[in-house]
Amino acid sequence: MATYLAFHEVDEVDHRLSSPKREEVLGPLGITIRTFADPQGSNRVGLIAEIPGFAAFQELMQTEPAAEAMKHDGVNADTLVILAER
Repeated sequence: MATYLAFHEVDEVDHRLSSPKREEVLGPLGITIRTFADPQGSNRVGLIAEIPGFAAFQELMQTEPAAEAMKHDGVNADTLVILAER
């Protein structure tokens, strides 16, 4: 299992962090997530993800269900950055 750090901007922080969509889409791959919000109140959020298979995650992120979940959660996809633990 590898650890990744991701951050992105969202339309509404509270909606994004409380949405069940992330778990619905990522949970079946065994991905666990810890979420974070900018204490300064911006629309930036972050997460630490434990991902058992990054290739499967990358494939999932190219699917319509993933795109729909991100849209539902108000994720600005063009701001998504994922960093791998070294």
